[in-house]
Amino acid sequence: MIPGGYGLPPSSKILKKDRLPSFLERLLEERIVFAPVRRGEVILIREIHAPSEVVLEYENAKESPKSIFFPEREPLFRYRTEKGKVEVDIPPGRERSRVVFGIRPCDARGLLLLDKVLGGEYRDPYYFDKRAETLVVSLACDHPNPSCFCLSMGGGPCSPEGSDLLLLDLSDGYLAEAVSERGAALLEDPAFEKSDEESLAVAKKIKRESEVSMKPVAMKENLEEHLERVFDDPVWKDLTETCLGCGICTYLCPTCYCFDLCDEAAGSSGERIRVWDSCQFPLFTQQASGLNPRPTAKERFRQRIMHKFSYLPKSQAMLGCVGCGRCVTECPVNLDIREVVKSLSGGNGG
Repeated sequence: MIPGGYGLPPSSKILKKDRLPSFLERLLEERIVFAPVRRGEVILIREIHAPSEVVLEYENAKESPKSIFFPEREPLFRYRTEKGKVEVDIPPGRERSRVVFGIRPCDARGLLLLDKVLGGEYRDPYYFDKRAETLVVSLACDHPNPSCFCLSMGGGPCSPEGSDLLLLDLSDGYLAEAVSERGAALLEDPAFEKSDEESLAVAKKIKRESEVSMKPVAMKENLEEHLERVFDDPVWKDLTETCLGCGICTYLCPTCYCFDLCDEAAGSSGERIRVWDSCQFPLFTQQASGLNPRPTAKERFRQRIMHKFSYLPKSQAMLGCVGCGRCVTECPVNLDIREVVKSLSGGNGG
């Protein structure tokens, strides 16, 4: 791995904006490319077929790029029964290498948590088939959205974590920083030119200013242990009073990975499908007997917060939130996770 960080000339180059289209053209010749595109009034991360589709002046995409690696609906295998025999067909894996281009650092960092969870003792072959040969080129946030709080979650608006190459907008071009060997190989493209001290100095200034512009989230020290102590506190009922249980927070989240398995069959054939699920849905924990250990919104909301800020830090050494702010901006009842953490922290960071 090539160490990240500004001030490392061998791993940093400049990509002038007028050279970006030719660079993307060459990527498209060799790989499947996903990038931010405009669909109506929103920005989404979608497969592109021409450089002109790409939009890089945006705050963040409506959805995270999680579905590129972990689709909302994914056939795992198809089966047929005939004369007492069962035939199983597994969908073919990826046919071409891929690039996810221009996503924000919070989303790139979110992939690291999915790597940990889906790559544990029981490695998910469907996820890693897509992840293995996918290059991640992220675009640093020089003007973070007010709803973003990645810095408080251990990342940052210019964090290189989870990326192979990090771009930082310098007005007339991008400072491109290699974070991995695969990212360094991209810098060999003729579209890139050598960086200079002035560009590196400007990049440091932009990084510093973007971090300073972010309002920190008040979090209690050792929050994971504190949450266990307040597990039965009445505060959970108060916090959940307005929650609709719609699940939009989990569906838009870069790190939520709950799923359900279902069979769709017709006659002697069918397929097993993995679909996203949400801990916020009443049926998520309902057992065949009818018993539901999380019968109300309070228990379900508590599970989401405990999982992100207590269980995952203990099991994966990483918070289950990257501070992208989607659940803040898209919640229909304005239930702000930052205010939730603040309330659970006693209103201060001590």
